[in-house]
Amino acid sequence: MCLVFVCDEDERVVLTQPAPGACPYCGGMIQAMNVQSQWRFCFLPLYSRTKRKYYCTICARRLVVQFRNG
Repeated sequence: MCLVFVCDEDERVVLTQPAPGACPYCGGMIQAMNVQSQWRFCFLPLYSRTKRKYYCTICARRLVVQFRNG
């Protein structure tokens, strides 16, 4: 007996726009991207989520935003 799970994650960029600030590594411009990810099981969509990711346009590093309270 063989049991196979066919799962797939599809990501696509929905919106791209410039973000305020500069890259702490190279000083380049930061770009905000809204990325929609969708998990599928046997071609049936199970879960969909939209995330905002930040990238530098010069060095192409993914930047992480840290919020401070107080």
